[in-house]
Amino acid sequence: MLDLDKYDQINPPTRLLMGPGPINADPRVTRAMAAPLIGQFDPVMTDYMNQTMSLYRDIFKTQNEQTFVIDGTARAGIEAVLVSTIKPGDKVLVPVFGRFGLLLCEIAHRCRADVHTIEVPWGEVFDPNVIEDAIKKVKPKLLLCVQGDTSTTLLQPLDKIGEICRRHGVLSYVDATASIVGNPLEVDKWQLDGVSVSLQKCLSGPPGVAPLTLSPKMVEIIQARKCVELGIRADNDEGGRDEMIYSNYFDIDMIIRYWSSERINHHTEATSMLYAARECARIVLQEGLDNVIERHRINGAAMVAGLQAMGLKLFGDLDHKMNNVVGVVRPEHINDLEVRNLMLNDFGIEIGASFGPLKGNVWRIGTMGYNARKSCVMQTLTAFEAVLNRVGFKTTQGAGLQAAWNVYNK
Repeated sequence: MLDLDKYDQINPPTRLLMGPGPINADPRVTRAMAAPLIGQFDPVMTDYMNQTMSLYRDIFKTQNEQTFVIDGTARAGIEAVLVSTIKPGDKVLVPVFGRFGLLLCEIAHRCRADVHTIEVPWGEVFDPNVIEDAIKKVKPKLLLCVQGDTSTTLLQPLDKIGEICRRHGVLSYVDATASIVGNPLEVDKWQLDGVSVSLQKCLSGPPGVAPLTLSPKMVEIIQARKCVELGIRADNDEGGRDEMIYSNYFDIDMIIRYWSSERINHHTEATSMLYAARECARIVLQEGLDNVIERHRINGAAMVAGLQAMGLKLFGDLDHKMNNVVGVVRPEHINDLEVRNLMLNDFGIEIGASFGPLKGNVWRIGTMGYNARKSCVMQTLTAFEAVLNRVGFKTTQGAGLQAAWNVYNK
């Protein structure tokens, strides 16, 4: 018999989440999530769905009709796009500059794609000409690219990538989970075919839903693989001309029909997460998208200045760093885990560890979403300076805070 006395009501400690994500959700978002549940085809619910589509068109800077959310974390959005567009044997090209490029390779392999990669060392990004040369050589159906890779903190320039792909007859897909609204992203202007994101970074929400947008060309390719499931198939539903999509849950053709006026009963929308997604977008657009990006730039710059003033080395090509996260090289003889534990246990602040070749050697500190605020930056710098001095890395007392203040006072 289960001893329920061991299972108290959930009551987690208060933390300031200053890592690479997730971050603290904006209280307006968590309040929206507490709104009452309604039926999935209630007119109020379907109106919220339509509003969410409109809001995210402005977030993505696109006119794409097919702009909606996938129920699931960021990875669900990635997998939905890839499994719906990649047929077994299709060539894809992945520029890898960190852990999340490798994730795109992993998912593409599981879609049974013919995966080709180009790579640069972690801490660098690609010159668009290098990507174009690889496209000419490989001749892929799709280019799969990460915009901001939190494993390295770097931001891949994309403003020329879509045009390059269009010129060579290649579809472009971008995972912009870590970068959206913290850095510029213009889907239509940059001619990107598919982009998916999630809420738990600069959008100030919880993980659990993945907004995405698809160009008409990408939708055409997906709808050519139409295969409506038997239990909801209408008499006049015919299959597509191409091989079916090898996932039911992530079948974007059926999901499009669920979000359209057709409203096929593909799944039950995650109501509270829809509320969250809608509120995240509303909050950003209320502040102004350009203002939100600038807020991330200023707070990120203050964090960088403060860390450098402590005598710390920052990781990677800083000219291509995301606004919203920075990598800090662990000083020699300083214990990675001890520093993170002191930050968490003594100050209630979480900073991130790293993956792969950077594991144990780089801390990742975020200034994103609701936490891209002066108070969060100053609190984190104060705690980090104290911890570093405690474990033997001596800094000039207050230098980090003064440097951050100088950024804010410009």
